[in-house]
Amino acid sequence: MLKLQLARFAVVGIINTLTHLGVLILAVEWLHIYPVIASILGFAAAVSISYILNHRWTFESSQEHSVTLWRFIVVSLFGLALNTVLMLLLLQYFHWWYFWAQLGVLLVVPLSNFILNRYWTFNVRQGFKK
Repeated sequence: MLKLQLARFAVVGIINTLTHLGVLILAVEWLHIYPVIASILGFAAAVSISYILNHRWTFESSQEHSVTLWRFIVVSLFGLALNTVLMLLLLQYFHWWYFWAQLGVLLVVPLSNFILNRYWTFNVRQGFKK
């Protein structure tokens, strides 16, 4: 069960990463938005896709959206805060290029999101069908 969820989470993560990075690059390069703000926009775009795919496919949750959606939002806000702080640190203190900084952050945030979503948002111990 855990291996299947991790594999599915990875596929959803690839979709989310491409969405996040696509919005980030578009916002920075074409719209000239500060990279941290652009990253927040990319994060928000990816989160909307993430909830639907994780609820229905990754965790196959049978719980009502009234239970899981608000928990997912809390986890996402935590992830957004972590993403923003790490981006600020990597950009302003370590002077990384925004793209490499975001890739570095994307190695940390998804892991915390998986753990929190698996055990709290979708409560796999009670909600996983397989």
